[in-house]
Parts: sequence; structure tokens; C-alpha cells
Amino acid sequence: MRPSAIARVNNARAALITRGLTEMTRLAVACGGRPETLAGLAGLGDLVLTCTGALSRNRTVGVELGRGRRLPEIVAEMHGAVAEGVFTTEAALGLAHRNGVEIPIMQQMYEILQNGKSPKTAIQELMARRAKSEMELTREES
Repeated sequence: MRPSAIARVNNARAALITRGLTEMTRLAVACGGRPETLAGLAGLGDLVLTCTGALSRNRTVGVELGRGRRLPEIVAEMHGAVAEGVFTTEAALGLAHRNGVEIPIMQQMYEILQNGKSPKTAIQELMARRAKSEMELTREES
């Protein structure tokens, strides 16, 4: 992979982690949690490891979905191991809807996991959204 392509991948990963943390924080606060909890190991630490760790089952599922494989095929090859995000995405979406919290990344993940949406299309739709400050997004729900 060319250095410019690697830089784009790394920048996209950083953006997804940053925006994902914002979504998680907004949802946690709406459900009565404290934003500082998400800034520690229970939030940011877990998110970074999930998104970057070579042994992360959630990351493995995501990488395989990005390669065009279907979820049932990926899960079957996990031999009973569980990628928690496959099951918790729907629950998080339900919490967000009940609490009026906008979570576009989780919404797109749900569409990929449950409805077979193309990851490429999901990323394009996320990138087409109006840019907002991560701090502004967190404060809106506080």
C-alpha cells in the first residue's frame, strides 16, 4: 500500500474512533452516565483496543465485512467466539432512539450488520454528513 493510502486509512480510523467516542459519550450521558467515565479505560481505552487490537473479535468482524464477506459466514468461522458488537449494536440503537440521541456511526453499523448494507456506502453516507465539533456534540446532550 502506498504511503498516501496508508495515511488515508489511518486518518479515517482516527476519525471513526473520535466520532465513535462522541456517540458513546452522548448515549451514556443521556442514560444517566458521566462523560468522564467514557474518557477513561472503560470508554476510550476499550474503544481504541477494539478498533486497533489484532486480537479484537469486533475488529476482525469489521475487517471481514469491509472485504465484502457476509456476517453469517464470518460468525460461523469464529467457532463459538463472540464479537459483542454484533449483538450490542441493536441494543445501543434502541437506547439511542428511546433517549433521542443521534448516533450515526452505530446506525450505519446496524445497517451493515443486520441489513447487509455495503460498508463503502455506509462510510460515504457518514462522510456526507455536516461536520460538527466533537465537543459541541458532547455538550448538546449534557
